[in-house]
Amino acid sequence: MTDLATQLAGACSAAFEAEGLEARWGAVKQSDRPELADFQCNGCMGAAKQAGMNPRDLAAKIAPRVAEHALVDRVDVAGPGFLNITVSASALADQAAFIGRDEKAGGGAVEQPEKVVFDFGGPNVAKPMHVGHIRSAVIGDTLVRLFRFLGDDVTGDVHLGDWGLQMGLLIIAVMDEQPDLIYFDESQTGPFPDMPPVTMDDLSRLYPMASGRSKEDEAYAKRAQDAVAEMQAGRAGYRAMLKHFIDVSVAALKVDYGFLDVSFDLWKGESDVDPLIDPMVADLKERELATEDDGAWIIEIARPDENVEAVGKDGKPRLKNPMPPFMLVNSRGATGYHATDLATIKDRVDSIEPDRILYVVDQRQALHFEQVYRAADKVGYMGRDQLEHLGFGTVNGKDGKPFKTREGGTLRLADLNGMALEEATKRIGETGLSGDIGPEEKAEIGTLVARAALRFADLQNQRTTNYVFDLERFTSFEGKTGPYLLYAAVRLKAILRRAAEQGFQAGDIQIDAPEERKLVLALDGFALALRLAREKRMPHYICEHVYQLAQSFSAFYAACPILKDDVPADVRSSRLALCEVVLHQLEAGLGILGITAPERM
Repeated sequence: MTDLATQLAGACSAAFEAEGLEARWGAVKQSDRPELADFQCNGCMGAAKQAGMNPRDLAAKIAPRVAEHALVDRVDVAGPGFLNITVSASALADQAAFIGRDEKAGGGAVEQPEKVVFDFGGPNVAKPMHVGHIRSAVIGDTLVRLFRFLGDDVTGDVHLGDWGLQMGLLIIAVMDEQPDLIYFDESQTGPFPDMPPVTMDDLSRLYPMASGRSKEDEAYAKRAQDAVAEMQAGRAGYRAMLKHFIDVSVAALKVDYGFLDVSFDLWKGESDVDPLIDPMVADLKERELATEDDGAWIIEIARPDENVEAVGKDGKPRLKNPMPPFMLVNSRGATGYHATDLATIKDRVDSIEPDRILYVVDQRQALHFEQVYRAADKVGYMGRDQLEHLGFGTVNGKDGKPFKTREGGTLRLADLNGMALEEATKRIGETGLSGDIGPEEKAEIGTLVARAALRFADLQNQRTTNYVFDLERFTSFEGKTGPYLLYAAVRLKAILRRAAEQGFQAGDIQIDAPEERKLVLALDGFALALRLAREKRMPHYICEHVYQLAQSFSAFYAACPILKDDVPADVRSSRLALCEVVLHQLEAGLGILGITAPERM
């Protein structure tokens, strides 16, 4: 079975075809006027115009054909030719039962699964993650979960920044503080100590210091450039230092990511493709795809039509800024993000053979990725249409500017996680569903509530927009928040637990009350929400669905008693079954969002 809208679309399409018209006019969606009907088909207007007919006359022919379908209770013609479709109570009951027994809770599956790599454009080694990193983490992780849920073969790669100038800055900063370390003896080739000579706190302190000094001290900056060049050239001690920087950073990153329940299949960085760079550059030169330009090697990626803006009054073309060339090797002989990103695409093509690579990275990197994608297409690594940049907006404070600490600095993600945990822990017990919770369980629940608050707060926004961070609002159990959704799930669990204690069991579903109809129709929207989220790469569709489902359940619960003594046994068992179905789908949806509901709170 599929969702009701898809099944009804099949019936409407067949009806249009029976009238000699195109099946595409049979598209069906949930009604804009739910008080009039459950679903609507608007195709008669377009089909009639194409066929030179009156839309209402056509609708009068289509309606009886659709009404014959087993799902349909009635079809009404409204306005200029809208088809308003009401499904039968038995069809709703059957659909609810299907969702309840379906492993994917009615979410469906993608028709043509793809092999997809997600690149999280990960943080730079030696730099603590800040509040801005939450977007890439939770958006990317949710899309990974969604694609897997729908049947795609997915690989997630953090893609650490571990190969640029910051490594040179760190090397000389450590050298200045600990000059006697074996890593700085050029004659040493190893083995080197397993224990790193620095901690994450050291790196967090040294990098800003070194970066700031390099901007004012040319000689210091030159030392850093030389150090990174030597590291990239293979100097053993510097490579060993790089490994320590990576190991120390990854250990810290896993803590911050772990709090958000974000994980990766690959923890690769730019340094992992270093062995591919020289052969790649040589090949592109040999194939004359890279050209020399003032000592650098570039790939021209501008399209001819991008160079001309318009023709002036004098008849001559006026040039606009073309797409800048792709920098393969700079004039100093070094490679940067362009080269490592291109080599990474080649590495993924060779080792994973993906159909598509999706980059979940700040929208401000759009130009860089367009250059990389065009270069990858031009050199034959991967088609431009197989590479997508899923940019996102910024996390802002209440002043509308990028979120800062009270002191005006960038807020570390670890501190944000801690703030959310503290606020969430205060809220536990507000729901009245907690009972006697011990300190250990309270800590576990606090983590789940904080995670739900942070992830849902980010994901409910359209990916490309900015949003205002308001921790007090995000941790509330009221309103459109992650904790509100946890409350809905925990309340469902409490109802089912009390029912079991009283010896009541779920039974066959029957749909009578208006709130029951609305609840099943809300459940039926899951597949569409997942399809839209996947097609548009926008998790907010899933957020909207689970929120509407929770609200529909709340309305159902208020209007349809379940455990009261005067409720007939068959009605009680039906409503308990509906509760089970709602919990099944709600937990499936929350799972895709990376949110886990506790048993109580």
